[in-house]
Amino acid sequence: MSAAHGGYYLPDPTKWPIITSMGLFLLALGFTLQIHHLAPGPWLMAAGAIIIVLMLYAWFSQVATESEAGRYDAQVDTSFRMGMGWFIFSEVMFFAAFFGALFYTRVLSVPWLAGEEMLWPGFEAAWPTAGPQGAAYIGPDAHEVAPGQFSSIGAFGVPLLNTILLLASSVTVTIAHWALKKNQRAKLSFWLFVSVVLGFAFLYFQAGEYMEAYNHLGLTLGSGVYGATFFMLTGFHGLHVTIGAITLTVILVRCLRGHFKPDEHFGFEGAAWYWHFVDTVWVGLFIFVYIL
Repeated sequence: MSAAHGGYYLPDPTKWPIITSMGLFLLALGFTLQIHHLAPGPWLMAAGAIIIVLMLYAWFSQVATESEAGRYDAQVDTSFRMGMGWFIFSEVMFFAAFFGALFYTRVLSVPWLAGEEMLWPGFEAAWPTAGPQGAAYIGPDAHEVAPGQFSSIGAFGVPLLNTILLLASSVTVTIAHWALKKNQRAKLSFWLFVSVVLGFAFLYFQAGEYMEAYNHLGLTLGSGVYGATFFMLTGFHGLHVTIGAITLTVILVRCLRGHFKPDEHFGFEGAAWYWHFVDTVWVGLFIFVYIL
């Protein structure tokens, strides 16, 4: 097919973009109706989500089938790499915006407002700030807090454990990659399986951390600007870990089916790039959100 178009790969006509648009439209419409408390909202959201999930499975299966059939040439490989690179760059900018909001609030806004009462009576420039309803800070060891107050989460508990889990998963993904390059299929599958387990273990402990924050520490999305930035940063990162763990699971299944060659395996490499990016973001989160 590439030869017929002067060496440039031209894919066959496909139905998946229009189906994707339909799913996104139903999801967005359902969400809009839901926030206005209109009855069809949840059903439309569910329908849109189902369409998107089925589309992802079918479209990615088609791409994997075409790849294993040898339909992709070097130009397609370069295109995939450029696309993944720009996608990760966009994700870097996404998190940069949230880190920037945290920096601006903590380093600039709060000190500027020191001694002022333009926000609420008795405002103190302390971090983390709980907003007008509570004390600025109670301490990481508090287990029960008064209404309107909260306690931040200490760095050297679950956050440190999750840091170890993600850093270890980066190592295991790298080992699996080298095993693939050497065509050591058993070693590849084992270390990739370990990476998947470590990724889902991270999510398990983060879910427990959120339950502790809401039920015992009083730390919620409504806990002032600290609560908002904390859950926005850690929550979106958790979403990315979820996507990455599912992606690694799909790659593991493909490896077990004999997919990928030692010299042709961008599907694996793209997933590994994304996972290393997710791990790097967490290191920044651990330092700037939990420690400092």
